[in-house]
Amino acid sequence: MKKISLIITFVLFTVIGASAQIERPVTWSYAAKKISKTEAVVYMKATMEDGWHIYSQNLKPDGPNPTVFKFAASKDYSPIGKTTEPKPTTYFDKNFKMNVSYFGNQVVFQQKVKLNKAATTVKGTVEFMVCNDVKCLPPEEISFSVPVK
Repeated sequence: MKKISLIITFVLFTVIGASAQIERPVTWSYAAKKISKTEAVVYMKATMEDGWHIYSQNLKPDGPNPTVFKFAASKDYSPIGKTTEPKPTTYFDKNFKMNVSYFGNQVVFQQKVKLNKAATTVKGTVEFMVCNDVKCLPPEEISFSVPVK
């Protein structure tokens, strides 16, 4: 009888664990394009599920977490200027009591890099917060690695 109870308990916890999935409404993809022998542009694309959005890099303090890109130090490349973004949608968010800027559906961020080597891999992290009309998920940090040839 103890064996049967143990097996049923194990199966029950396995089924419950499998059904409790982590929400990941944002997927990231990356690409790079050389614009000269010594420069390239790295593209970082976020695609959000319907109803979800991420925030601009340019937010005032005391609001939602902005999207932040950090590039790993390397002798092979160096970022030129700041990461650029298209014009976001801006609205007054009553939860934060301020204007906030965000991107829904999809957005492509761009970072120009100086190449010190013909072929390299640009590495870094992106930290972002994703929300919908009902809730926000905790900020998440994802590593990326983009080959430049």
